[in-house]
Amino acid sequence: MITLVTNYGNINIEINLDKAPVSSKNFLKYCQDGFYDGTIFHRVIEGFMIQGGGFTPEMYEKPTRSAIPNEANRGLKNLTGTLSMARTDAPHSATGQFFINLADNDFLDHTATTNNGWGYAVFGKVSAGMDIVTSMTNVKTHSKEGHDDVPVEPIIIEQVILDASYR
Repeated sequence: MITLVTNYGNINIEINLDKAPVSSKNFLKYCQDGFYDGTIFHRVIEGFMIQGGGFTPEMYEKPTRSAIPNEANRGLKNLTGTLSMARTDAPHSATGQFFINLADNDFLDHTATTNNGWGYAVFGKVSAGMDIVTSMTNVKTHSKEGHDDVPVEPIIIEQVILDASYR
């Protein structure tokens, strides 16, 4: 289990190494390196998703490793409580940022190997703490440093704790 310790409470995550090995190992490596410690959920959209893992509270974007291949075509769906890799419009551009789905977002699922059809790769799910995730959507948001839907009061990932199987 992976625990995101946030200033709102703890979120427990299980990753799916079988169906999304590249995305899962990528996320796990960022966790092991302490990359997410002190980052924020910088995009919060009620009824859709919360995105984090790349910015400090001052909206400084942390440097990442190289992009990984998109695994959205491996059968996992963007259902409520799942974690997916965030990316740009380029299908294979995911690095360290991720999001947690707040609804069944089937329009984010893989439909074709085209730019518009690739979708967003699911690699894990919230196993405990979905109430914490949901409570994060009650925050007031604004635009900051060119980004929309940024919480006025930062939602901080203070620390990531890995159980023995992930160390």
